[in-house]
Parts: sequence; structure tokens; C-alpha cells
Amino acid sequence: MKENGSFSQGVIFSLSSYVIWGVLPIYWKSIQGVASFEILANRILWSVVFVGILLKLTGRWTSFIEETKKIITDRKKTAALAAAGLTILVNWGIFIWAVASDHIIETSMGYYINPLVSVLMGVFYLHEKLDNSIKAAVILAAIGVGSMVWNVGVFPWISISLALSFALYGLIKKTLVVETMTSIILETFVVSPIALAYLYYLADMGNAAWQHSDTLTLLLLAGAGAVTATPLILFTAGAKLLPLSIVGFLQYVSPTITLLLGIFVYGEEFTFSHLLSFGWIWLGLLVFSIAQFRKR
Repeated sequence: MKENGSFSQGVIFSLSSYVIWGVLPIYWKSIQGVASFEILANRILWSVVFVGILLKLTGRWTSFIEETKKIITDRKKTAALAAAGLTILVNWGIFIWAVASDHIIETSMGYYINPLVSVLMGVFYLHEKLDNSIKAAVILAAIGVGSMVWNVGVFPWISISLALSFALYGLIKKTLVVETMTSIILETFVVSPIALAYLYYLADMGNAAWQHSDTLTLLLLAGAGAVTATPLILFTAGAKLLPLSIVGFLQYVSPTITLLLGIFVYGEEFTFSHLLSFGWIWLGLLVFSIAQFRKR
């Protein structure tokens, strides 16, 4: 009974994290009258604040300080955290801008192909083996991207950039063993000077959100820290209780929700050419998922 309970909790935690990630476009769309990069700067700073408060409330501040001291004395870990911070900065920036610019469907495609990009990075950087089924999955996904270029006439740079940046982030994190909340707060802390400098520039020009936005907008900006850290914490909790095959299957919940939002809530164009492109990618993911399930 205990194992069943743990499995159920794992599903709830993981599913909750993916649902939150899936509906995040609604949150960013709700922040009206604020430029994408100002939202990004606030997301970074409020993530540091939110996780810092969590560490204090949960009595883990002392252990966080001790872990941070060990990381600072290790050049490789420090460099890896800085790289992770810069990579996730790029990923968040592209995502927020894409959502604000009505490219939600392209963000969905990015997170559909992300697992396959992660596999390829594992092959090139960690020298992992690429079996025939995964090769087929990658080829099918590549056909899907090529189909988008050929039929729609647009290179899906948003999708590719999101997939590459998040796969690179995952690769960095795979080589870095750090507690989840420590990782979140330090990754965002290292890029905080960039965020602070940008907000200072806006304030100096008289264009900062706190100078002209209403209370609701300011509350949404402050809440960006919570909506960033919460799904990461839930995902980590769920991943500890579930087999990787289940976690791998559940990850497609997020881009599916995002795709449906883009089409049915925000009315983005989804033509037969889009369907054809996504169809190749979905077929590739089906092959990939079956192969992963058989392995595990």
C-alpha cells in the first residue's frame, strides 16, 4: 500500500508540474503593458526572493549556505551553475517573448522535440549510444521540421532555440549534483546583475513597470518567482517517486496543453501544413517513447 501511495503521489506531483508549465502562457499573457524582457528580469529576481523565503520557512537556509560554500570552492561547479543560469535566461527570454508575440504553437513544437534534442546531446557530449529506434525517431522529427520550412516557408527558429537551450540546460544539470532549491536560487542569482541593470535602465528612463503599472500587474510580476519555482519543485518530488518511463511519458502533457491553448484560446493559425509537420514529430515521439519504455 505504501508503494502504491508513493506512486500515486509521484504521478500527482509530476502531472501538476507539467500542467503548470503547460498553462504558463496564460500567466505571461495576463501581464499587460510590460515588455517581455522586463517580465524576464522580474522573473529572475522574484525567483531568487521566492526560493530564499522557502528555504527560510522550511528550515533549510543553513544547509543551503553550507552547500553554497562547497560549490564556490569548486570551480567546475561554479562554472556549471553560471552556464546553467545563462542558458535558462535565454530559454525563458525566448519563451516569454514568443508567447507575447503570438507564437505559442511554436513554443509547443519546441518542447515536443526537446527530448530528441536531449538524446542527441547525450550522444555528442556524453558519448551515449544511439540505437536504430532512436535514430528513426530523430529522422522523423527532422522531417517534421523540414516540412514546416518547406510547406509553411518559415524556419521554426523559436522551436529550435527553445529545444536546444533547454536540452543544453538539462545536459549541464545532468553533470551537476546540487539540491533543487539551491540550484534554482543560485542559477537565477548569477544572472541577477543583468536583470537588475536592465530594470535600473528602465527606471532611469521612466519606463519601469513599478512606475506606471497598476497593482494587479505588479502582483503578477512578483508572482513570477512562485510560478517559476513551484513546478520545478513539484517535478523533482515526482521524479523521485516514479520510474523514468512514466516521467518521460508525462512530459508531453505540457506542450499538448500549450498547443491547445495556442489554437483554441488565443486563436493562432494552425493549418494542414502545421498538422503535417506536427504529425511527423508526434510519430517520431511515439517511436522514441516505445523504445524508451521497452528499455526500462
